Amino acid sequence: MVQLKFPMLIINFKTYAEATGKRAIELAKTAEKIAKELDVCIVVCPQHTDLAKVAESVDIPVFAQAIDPVEPGAHTGHVTAYAVKEAGAIGTLVNHSEKRVRLDEIRQILDIARKYGLFTVVCAATSEEAAAVAVLKPNAVAVEPPELIGTGRAVSRERPELITNSVKLVSTVAPEVPVLCGAGIESGEDVKRAIELGTRGVLVASAIVKARNWESKIREMAQWLIERK
Repeated sequence: MVQLKFPMLIINFKTYAEATGKRAIELAKTAEKIAKELDVCIVVCPQHTDLAKVAESVDIPVFAQAIDPVEPGAHTGHVTAYAVKEAGAIGTLVNHSEKRVRLDEIRQILDIARKYGLFTVVCAATSEEAAAVAVLKPNAVAVEPPELIGTGRAVSRERPELITNSVKLVSTVAPEVPVLCGAGIESGEDVKRAIELGTRGVLVASAIVKARNWESKIREMAQWLIERK
């Protein structure tokens, strides 16, 4: 049975050609191999068109990249929580900087996601936004400054205070909600630093998807998630 635990590494495939169709399955299987070898939680987020194929192919958590605040019905072009659950996803990202939604829509999405048992990771651009969405009790909050996404300039290096402030504010309003971080994470050292700053995991996209060697890059990052007792 697929299980979620912290710390976690979330790999967002976005709409990169390198992680579309058959390549999405290949990347997910590579992530699965390392997750099992290291006994860490690695989550993959393929495009909606690849969700079912990926979920059928691996035994690690598969998330949707987004869902809409609607129930099944006359909503052409929308993506429902029900549909992604039927496709095999067990969670979803919400409010990614490339798919922003209003706060009232986040509330609706979280309510619907809970109904269908989906794990939710709500993204936030600032510490204040992280605290605001944490009050809504998602399963996790991920702070990601948009200006660093895809730059290779890791938030854990460029904006460490954003991480520590987010952890502090979220712990004040919703201490049970873990804080993750993303944006520019490109190395194992970036992941290590993020964990040291108080996060419970990281979101990574291009640094892994566009890597020449997926296995090597995922292992480099995932090794820092191993919980040391």
